[in-house]
Amino acid sequence: MTAAQPPAPAAGTPGGEPGSEFRKDMSPWANFALGFTYLSPVVGTYTLFGIAIADGGPPMIWAFLVAGCGQFLVALIFGEIVAQYPIAGGVYPWARRLWGTRWAWMTGWVYMWALLVTITSVAYGAGPYIAILFGFRATVHTTVLCTAVLIVVAILINYMGTKALSTAALIGFAGELIGALVVGVYLLSTHRHHGLGVIFDTYGVEGDGSYLPAFLAAGIIGLYQYYGFEACGDTAEEVAHPGRVIPRAMRRTIYIGGSAATFTCMSLLLSVTDFNAIISGEQTDPVVDVLFDAMGETGARMVMAVVLISFLSCTISLQAAAGRLIYSYARDEMIVGHRLLRRFVHARAVPSWALFVSAAVPLIIAFASLLSEDALTNIVSFAILGIYGSFQMVVLAALRARLKGWKPAGEFTLGGWGLTVNIAALVYGILAIINICWARSPEKSWWENWIVLLCGGVVLGTGLIYMFTTHHYGRGEAPAGDAVPQKQL
Repeated sequence: MTAAQPPAPAAGTPGGEPGSEFRKDMSPWANFALGFTYLSPVVGTYTLFGIAIADGGPPMIWAFLVAGCGQFLVALIFGEIVAQYPIAGGVYPWARRLWGTRWAWMTGWVYMWALLVTITSVAYGAGPYIAILFGFRATVHTTVLCTAVLIVVAILINYMGTKALSTAALIGFAGELIGALVVGVYLLSTHRHHGLGVIFDTYGVEGDGSYLPAFLAAGIIGLYQYYGFEACGDTAEEVAHPGRVIPRAMRRTIYIGGSAATFTCMSLLLSVTDFNAIISGEQTDPVVDVLFDAMGETGARMVMAVVLISFLSCTISLQAAAGRLIYSYARDEMIVGHRLLRRFVHARAVPSWALFVSAAVPLIIAFASLLSEDALTNIVSFAILGIYGSFQMVVLAALRARLKGWKPAGEFTLGGWGLTVNIAALVYGILAIINICWARSPEKSWWENWIVLLCGGVVLGTGLIYMFTTHHYGRGEAPAGDAVPQKQL
């Protein structure tokens, strides 16, 4: 650290962020559990298992390894940043300190919409499992109604405060382990139909061409799986010793959550009886079919109850992250309605109106999904695009700051490896964004093929218009751009 770069004050200290109104009620394990349940091995795998097999066959499981390695690099960069700037809200305040107000505003805007859409995607994916658990037929309309109920239940738990959030995260963590490990071991012990060699058998999904396009399409399951670790940093002001605790929690989320997701996927893959039926579209819900075949109706419904806990805890974690981001935005007067959105219920230590938005907007998106024939894939794809886009805005800001002289000064740093890891994380993220946006259905209309990119363009376009017409990015007195030594500017 040079003399030109004094250590940045933590949130709530003189010269730093506004005094934190949060209470440090979250333990290190609860912080890890929050990121783990947001990443959610069960939710990610169960939601996209059938889609990924139909696109890429059994080798789609390798997408977990590719995405896991790439996102681990991103988590390392985030660990350096949060260790120096342990501020509620995650990517927005990090981008603010690393680059400046305009870049931070747009980063927060993209991340906010991505989080709100991700909340919808997770709750939407729970719809069929809720239907099975309670014994009614899953339709588009019942799925949307179940989505709405799950969002409302999650927000009520979030309103109860940090301790309730911590408890929900730990319960969700237990549910994830049961859903991933116990169910996985049972399937492998009683219902295994294939050897490990099946993960190299494409079952002809590539046709007469290369397998790479098919694998990249199936990669949506890996890309969707590996985010959530940043939620550990979203609650930085609610954890004691965040500079040590949160980088460690982020890394644990990646390698423990990723291992659990891969094992869950492997146990399902080896238990599928007919891959050709899934690839042809004859079998549309292979997870449910596997569970009913292996456990019978009673056993499958018991698993559905555990799975529902995973979906609920993931939704709760997402709402917690979104609410704290919106609150952090409003605290710095960066958005319209900031006086309302920064209101805080001190009795429970929660940002009430910010949390309300994190439920209201996903509800609107859920009902709007009735207009789409392929709602789940489109919602998930846009969520991935937004999350990865905002992540890479922070990674790019960190690289820019590093090249201008920033030397991470928190309790976790990468030392001499920082620049190399930063570049590698940026390259991975850009390639992932290109993959998720790529058009793959020539038989569809152009707008259906490019709908994910179009939606991303709408978010960026409206954000730019909003930013430069309101000039909210210039409000507030929170520090900005101070990571870079002034003599280097």
